[in-house]
This record gives sequence, C-alpha cells and structure tokens, in this order.
Amino acid sequence: MRPANWVSQPAKVEITEAAGGDPLDAEEQNNISVYRKNIASVVNITSRAMGLRLLLRFGPAGRTGHWIRHRQEGHIITNYHVIAEARQVEVTLSNRKKYKATIVGTDRSHDLAIVQIKAPDLQPMTLGDSTHLQVGQKVYAIGNPFGLAGTLTRGIVSSIRQVEEPDGMVIEEAIQTDAAINPGNSGGPLLNWHGEVIGINTMIASSVGQSARHRLRDPDQYRKKQC
Repeated sequence: MRPANWVSQPAKVEITEAAGGDPLDAEEQNNISVYRKNIASVVNITSRAMGLRLLLRFGPAGRTGHWIRHRQEGHIITNYHVIAEARQVEVTLSNRKKYKATIVGTDRSHDLAIVQIKAPDLQPMTLGDSTHLQVGQKVYAIGNPFGLAGTLTRGIVSSIRQVEEPDGMVIEEAIQTDAAINPGNSGGPLLNWHGEVIGINTMIASSVGQSARHRLRDPDQYRKKQC
C-alpha cells in the first residue's frame, strides 16, 4: 500500500518537440486552392445613398464581398440591396485600387445587380452549374464579414428551397448552407468544391443577425436578415 499522495518521480524526463511540417491532406489542399483561385476576384463596393438609411440598414459601406464576372466588360455581380437607392458606387479591388462604378443592371426580385468599372487586368470568376446541386455537397463562401477582408468559410448545402426576403420578395430554389455567413458577406460568391460560383450570398437566418452561435429560447425570435 502506498500513501494517497504518492507521486512517481522518474529518474529522467525526456522532452519531445511537437511534430512540424506535416504535409497537408487532400481536403486542406483543396481549401487553399479554392481560396487562392478566387480571392483576387472578390471586391468591396461602397454605396452612398441619400441620408443614412442605407448605411444604417446594411452596415458599414465598403465591407461587402462582390465578385468580378467579366474581364473586358468590367462587370461585377452583387446584391440589389447593396446598391438600392445608391447615388454613388465605388469599387475597391483586392490590390486596393478604387474605381467609380456604374449600375448597369438590376433584378430586385432575385436581389441581384450588376455594376461596371473600367479597370485593367481584372480576374473574373468561373461560373459553375447549380442546377444539379445535392444536399450535402461541400460549399465555400468568400466575403468581408465584420470588416475582415477576404475570409473563407466552408459548409455544405443544407437545403434547396423557397425563401422569403425581408421585403417580402420570394426567391425560388434558394441554396441554404451552414457555412458561416455574416454581415459583410452580401454579394460574395458561394463556391462549389472546384471553386466555381454556384450562388450569391444574400441573407442570414438568425436571431441575432449573424452566424454567431446562439441558443434560441423562443422560436418567434428566429428571423431572416439581409447581410
């Protein structure tokens, strides 16, 4: 029998350094590849409207992630709610160069808009096929949430269903994902496993207006909010 407070004292203590430089696995390599392939095509859009209503409703201007569709035409796809009622639109590229933009197309019913800039060496993204998406497929979201430029989050397709926007407009076959989407992701791309654009981030279903962890006590608190 040994006393309860007995502690073994080894004659020699060996210290082993943590292993380093382990190769990335295939999934990590793909995450990095998707990010590097597309990050230069994600831009910021600053919208200035009459008064402060736009800024108060959708958060600080210039903190949203939008993406370049055409190299030569200079077309950039974003959400309609980002540029709604805007009197002046400015685009900041990944190299921090700023350009004045012109609104050339809108589709309020699907919360989509296209702005155009004149800038050299634009890097467009590749459109993927979203018609055959399956629940459970892996997806990525790139944007600028909370003022953090160029963040990547990952998740899966949780559902493909009809959703109603805060203004009452209905989007058919919207892609629902559990990838973290927060204020500042508006207009940013939703990508498939190959880094191709399959959707545009437009709203959050949350009790707190973001993808932060939060336990609901009252189901009536659950609401949708454009990001």
